[in-house]
Amino acid sequence: MLAIENLHVSYGHIQALAGVSIRVPQGSIVSIIGSNGAGKTTLLNTISGIVKQKQGSIKFEGKELVRVPHDIVNMGIVQVPEGRKIFAGLTVEENLLAGGYILKQSSQLKDNAEKMMQLYPILSSRRSQQAGTLSGGEQQMLAVCRGLMSEPKLILLDEPSLGLAPIIVKSIFDLIAKIREQGITVMLVEQNAKKALALCDYAYVLENGRVTMEGKGKDLLCDPGVKKAYLGER
Repeated sequence: MLAIENLHVSYGHIQALAGVSIRVPQGSIVSIIGSNGAGKTTLLNTISGIVKQKQGSIKFEGKELVRVPHDIVNMGIVQVPEGRKIFAGLTVEENLLAGGYILKQSSQLKDNAEKMMQLYPILSSRRSQQAGTLSGGEQQMLAVCRGLMSEPKLILLDEPSLGLAPIIVKSIFDLIAKIREQGITVMLVEQNAKKALALCDYAYVLENGRVTMEGKGKDLLCDPGVKKAYLGER
């Protein structure tokens, strides 16, 4: 579904990505793990058109990806950014409706909002509440559901469990599994490497802007180098 070849991205004289090549098959969960500053968020932002590539190719469903963010959303790719970034002054329902802005029929927009509230029922009871008053975990769930409102083919999740309590982290990963069950492909950047590798079909390790290792998630879970560097195990 998504094919990235020899991707180079720079911020001035600083090279953030250096020859990254990644495949994301349709219907899969692909995880990207790595330390802070490895280039994980830059990779997602480049796919979304927020950051411009210097060199390389990004193809989606066999076609070269356009470089305008709203056109990329229309193609079926949505990013849920790190730090949630919900619209704090809008209600929960208004946040969801904003996420489906590309939908042309108001009935479809409302139907999708109701589906999101069924997917995470606490949003229904909070629908008229300002989003900024939700807990961190509720805001993250809202951010993911807002991303699903436009019915994407591919969703890019950037650190969805960051800063959340363990019980909420479990809910986030349960939700990611449900997203894949609905036929939506997932590209997951996640600091909780253990959970990300256990959930995904395939994974890539980014170090200093380069892919240094790749393989099935469960295989990387058992790799000594990955254990030492990212799982806190010796």
